[in-house]
Amino acid sequence: MSEQTKEMEGLLVLDKPIGITSRKAVDIAGRWFGRGTRLGHTGTLDPLATGVLVLCLGRATRLTEYVQLMGKVYTSVFRLGATSSTDDAEGPISETPGATDPGPEAVSAALSRFIGTLSQVPPAFSAAHVGGRRAHELARAGKEVVLTPRSVRIDEIVLRRYAFPEVEVEVRCGKGTYIRSLARDLGTALGCGAYVQALRRESVGPFAADEAVSLEADATTARMSLLPAGLALGGFPRLVLGERRIARFSAGQMLDIPEDLAGKTGEVGIFDETGELIGVGVLDIERGILRPDKVFPRATNS
Repeated sequence: MSEQTKEMEGLLVLDKPIGITSRKAVDIAGRWFGRGTRLGHTGTLDPLATGVLVLCLGRATRLTEYVQLMGKVYTSVFRLGATSSTDDAEGPISETPGATDPGPEAVSAALSRFIGTLSQVPPAFSAAHVGGRRAHELARAGKEVVLTPRSVRIDEIVLRRYAFPEVEVEVRCGKGTYIRSLARDLGTALGCGAYVQALRRESVGPFAADEAVSLEADATTARMSLLPAGLALGGFPRLVLGERRIARFSAGQMLDIPEDLAGKTGEVGIFDETGELIGVGVLDIERGILRPDKVFPRATNS
């Protein structure tokens, strides 16, 4: 790879502002990097939402799936006593007739029922797929949207503030959880309706909003804020190989499982002795081998 064609790579933690799509945020961020740089995000934030949007650049775009698996923390303000066609403040709002203040105790009790692994129906206005099309495309065309419930995990919900009709919560959850669906379902459980009035993603795995780059930053700041691609594998075991074994791994050959990884399963981040990411391997316990899954050609300026 020549110096002229060498592609920038790594992870960039972006603080997405309110009012734009995640795709638009990626397009704006693209101005900081060289023409032709591959760039993508690791999990959609609604236009109403702000906060952490982790971008993958260059070869790191092959690691998107691993960032998506990381746990997330959100803060959100739910508006009780009304519903929305989009389950947030962007849609037409319908006040719930006769809605009364359920009180913080009832809200806390209802929230506790949403902790754990549960079946959740995505919002009709969402990026979920229905018959090969995005649900929001069908909903905006006035077509009926029937979405299949999906299994999601919510680890913790903290009631941070209660001032009816507003409820502020902090939610720790896994991949695919819709906070809008949580607000909608909470409103149904309380019998008064609810929707998301404000939403912020505070963190994705180790990537936090207080370390994120604003879209108003300059190119120098953005480039200096790039993080090593290997951080996308922070949740997996790490294996450092010498040059001979790197050559074998990079050629697609199986390796014996190192003693310190004996008994483990799943993916392993493969690095050289300088910390450069070499690839991702998969531990096959039955066969006693480490199988190459993703191999990254080593960067060179020559």
